Amino acid sequence: MNHISVVINTFNAERHLERVLRSVKDFDEILICDMHSMDRTIAIAREYGCTIVYHDHTGFVEPARNFAIQSARHPWVLVIDADEIVPSSLKEYLYVRTASPDCPDGIRIPMKNYFMGRFMHSDYPSLHLRFFRKEKTYWPPFVHAHPQVQGRIETIPGKRKELALVHLANDSVATNIRKTNQYTENELARRKTKKYPFCSLMGETFFRFLKLYLFKGGYKDGKAGLVYCGLNAFYKYVTIAKIWEMRVRKEDIDPELIER
Repeated sequence: MNHISVVINTFNAERHLERVLRSVKDFDEILICDMHSMDRTIAIAREYGCTIVYHDHTGFVEPARNFAIQSARHPWVLVIDADEIVPSSLKEYLYVRTASPDCPDGIRIPMKNYFMGRFMHSDYPSLHLRFFRKEKTYWPPFVHAHPQVQGRIETIPGKRKELALVHLANDSVATNIRKTNQYTENELARRKTKKYPFCSLMGETFFRFLKLYLFKGGYKDGKAGLVYCGLNAFYKYVTIAKIWEMRVRKEDIDPELIER
């Protein structure tokens, strides 16, 4: 059977949730895994007949992903965030694909991202492995971790823009910087053993900007594209800077700062 559960992890997600739920209302199940929201998230979910489960608030979503996936009723799972729209063409595609005898065990889906109200060429197709067989999938509990799917994985080509998820976040500069600070803190444990030589701080930051702005088309998006690519490169800068800071030894500290 090709029944599909949509799984959405939430925390204070009322801003876009109703629009998101309208886009997935025709799937077989919508499961909300909530981290004890304090806004109207649960009330909105109940209006749309969602299955609701709860997980402790962990500061970032990945620890709750696996719990949510395994709580779904159906063998196929589509994972989306509470600010992502599923176009009707993607829904139809997934049902047709799962009914096919050569259906893969997982499907990577392109996503459209926006900034300052504009579609960002530099961040497309931004492929995400969000659709898979529940029994063959494990989602590691680390920030920005990707699901591990046992079996064959298929990718929807970026040229099929009508099948892409639509990311409604359209974050402001301030929100982007706040998330950079939060997410880089969560990444420290995962990257603490990786080596970053002296040249990496500016080198990796510069090459990330160059890749996004020139090679991935950020220049097509005017001022918004310039700012967006700069903020993405800044993420790399902050990550490396925090790792260097974490590795400062006591003998490297200026003697005037040490209490005698």
